[in-house]
Amino acid sequence: MKKSNLGLGFFLCLLSILVTQQANGLRPIRDTSRSSWGEQWLFGKKEVSSGPFSPWNITGTYRGTWKFQDTVNSSSKFPDFRNQNGNSVIELVTSPTKITGVHYVQGAVVFHDVFDNEHNVGGAQIKVEGVYIWPFRQLRLVANSGKNGDSGLEDDYLLSNPYHLLGIFSSQVLQESPRDRIMSKQKASPIHEMEKHCNIEIAAQISRASSTQNSGDKDYFHIEGFMESPAVDDDGDCFSPLLLNATSINVEVYYNKAVNYTLMVTFVSFLQVLLLIRQMEHSNTQSGAAKVSIVMIGQQAIMDSYLCLLHLTAGILVESLFNAFATAAFFKFVVFSIFEMRYLLAIWKATRPSNSGEGWETMRRELSFLYSRFYGILLGGILIMYELHNYMRWILLVMYSFWIPQIVANVVRDSRKPLHPYYILGMTVTRLAIPLYVFGCPKNFMRVEASKAWCIGLCAFIGFQAAVLLLQHYFGSRCFVPRKMLPEKYNYYRRLDHDVNRSRDCVICMATIDLRRRTNDCMVTPCEHLFHSGCLQRWMDIKMECPTCRRTLPPA
Repeated sequence: MKKSNLGLGFFLCLLSILVTQQANGLRPIRDTSRSSWGEQWLFGKKEVSSGPFSPWNITGTYRGTWKFQDTVNSSSKFPDFRNQNGNSVIELVTSPTKITGVHYVQGAVVFHDVFDNEHNVGGAQIKVEGVYIWPFRQLRLVANSGKNGDSGLEDDYLLSNPYHLLGIFSSQVLQESPRDRIMSKQKASPIHEMEKHCNIEIAAQISRASSTQNSGDKDYFHIEGFMESPAVDDDGDCFSPLLLNATSINVEVYYNKAVNYTLMVTFVSFLQVLLLIRQMEHSNTQSGAAKVSIVMIGQQAIMDSYLCLLHLTAGILVESLFNAFATAAFFKFVVFSIFEMRYLLAIWKATRPSNSGEGWETMRRELSFLYSRFYGILLGGILIMYELHNYMRWILLVMYSFWIPQIVANVVRDSRKPLHPYYILGMTVTRLAIPLYVFGCPKNFMRVEASKAWCIGLCAFIGFQAAVLLLQHYFGSRCFVPRKMLPEKYNYYRRLDHDVNRSRDCVICMATIDLRRRTNDCMVTPCEHLFHSGCLQRWMDIKMECPTCRRTLPPA
């Protein structure tokens, strides 16, 4: 037994020496005569008991934090590194080598919240490569400028990783435009100078994630280590050492979040279709459709078209989630292209009843002008959002003012109940679902920073609009306008002149009108025709024309 134990110990010592020499021979990290305190921390740390030498596949995405070991960055070479800590994302791709126990590693480290001197330069991305010595769970990485070696493994992995791709998509759409990204790279001269004058080195230890963070059959790991930056000319460090802590992300959970989001969008779109059908039934007459603001419906149609394009683009970018995002995009396409555009056309026809007898050429010309304005505003809005990308949240507030045109139209036209209450409340709630998830959920899959104040402001803004519409519905469209500011309105219950010869029969119900009753039981039009109050009100809900002489009637 003693001989066998001595033989096993001799074999393990020989293996460790061989692995260390071969790993150092792959790429010299630094002169071995210069021993850093980071190396002392790494190799002086108590080894984690790993049991049998089973290789851990550490390929994946890791999310965590970084911070300076010192209180602040004590180096004067790059004083732009002013923040003390921040978030970090590490992407690693490993592949086995011919050397037993050594895996080749490629990847990228993204440091957020690095700079605070410029708004557009908020982080830094560094490509790295190195070795992972899995018997000792040690990871050694150095910066890779991309000039030497092939980064195909890393690129293939990133192009198939939904976490990475959706992060790029959300950053370009909701946080930073491609043009700003290019400009920020030009402005981020510290990163460019750091790659030229610094040797960036990372020494880390790999361990299994705790049971609270580990779920399912797949193993998840934790990275803990240091990042150093000795200058090329050995003139001190470029910046103070960084402490890195990151834990691998459960991509399946992240994938399920994206799928659940698309299911929510699909369900919300289905509810909006039902609400639109209810509203179209409520205003299925010419008079009812003419009361609805065409600007309000057009603004909502443009919003749904933007959402359709965004979800379709996300599905094309993230191939593994194409079916989910394409389904959400299809339902949004159905909402705006079939129902909202059809309703838009019905409102346009109702507001131009005289064009029905002018010929097909005139109607086709005006219809083409309507569609050209709609799609012109659609394309113009895309250009405006691209140019004013830093003010996206303010643009969203403007887009969510779609009830205001209807409020103004109600006051100007003195319209009676143009919108169904279910449509007002339903559209208000369903329109809030997507922005509240993106900007209110702290763990949304787009990784957009949550803003509680902005979400409260948006809810209050659109809720106030809905409240005004409901007040107009139940108490009159001009209930909140002072009487002194109201224009003169025709009185259908004016005093009757009994000396004028009128027909005493209501031509709507063909019943006799008893003028001996109180005045509110009958209504007289400006053309001096007499009707029952209930009959004429029901008639005006269908047509704003006199039933006897077809003269246009003023609002009641």
